[in-house]
Amino acid sequence: MQLSNVRAIVTGGASGLGLAVARHIVAHGGKVALFDINDDKGAEAVAELGVGNALYFRTDVSDEAGVEANVAAAKEALGGLNTAINCAGILGAGRVLGREAPMPLKQFSTTVMVNLVGSFNIAKAAANLMQHNDAGDDGERGVIINTASVAAYEGQIGQAAYSASKGGVVAMTLPMARELARFGIRVMTVAPGIFWTPMVDGMSEAVQQSLSASIPFPSRLGRPEEFADTIAFILGNRYLNGETIRLDGAVRLAPK
Repeated sequence: MQLSNVRAIVTGGASGLGLAVARHIVAHGGKVALFDINDDKGAEAVAELGVGNALYFRTDVSDEAGVEANVAAAKEALGGLNTAINCAGILGAGRVLGREAPMPLKQFSTTVMVNLVGSFNIAKAAANLMQHNDAGDDGERGVIINTASVAAYEGQIGQAAYSASKGGVVAMTLPMARELARFGIRVMTVAPGIFWTPMVDGMSEAVQQSLSASIPFPSRLGRPEEFADTIAFILGNRYLNGETIRLDGAVRLAPK
């Protein structure tokens, strides 16, 4: 898919990895609908990207009805929909057996609802509309790209909820790709390692250096632009389907 033809929903698009993806798409002639829950950052992102290139929709990705309505509205506003990129997510950090008490089920379920169910909600609502697109080269009608994490494979202490949610994203990639193949819709996932995001930016310099030192090569945090480059590569290479790509500098997370 040519980036200039991309009409994309980007969840978590008002900041971090999602905003980097939106910038990349717009810079190459595409248009984006930013789904997020931070209205101020959403407005800032639209102002930066240009009103004709980007729109903002306040969206709780765990709300099935709200997602369905906003996906339909985004398609109408963009003049089409052929791409959905799931970058919205929360950490949900906490031990199963905390110092005061075991982890409340609410904390676990909220993490799963945002990271896993939210990705599913966007994917199914987008695919439902994409299936009616005119077929392009190789019969392609759309692309869905989810964001997992290396924690799906080597979750650390305190990441039981987060790892479970991201592991679910990895696990649904292949069966969803197999099912949607008959409609010409590809499904891919990227599992980033330790990236420079607003969360990391708020950490002390010592913690940032420690994180960088844990990465074999290059020994630095991943750049959001490198994540966006990977998304663009997936969009452009139609033979990529049903797979999760680790983007992590060969890091393997330690237990803690």
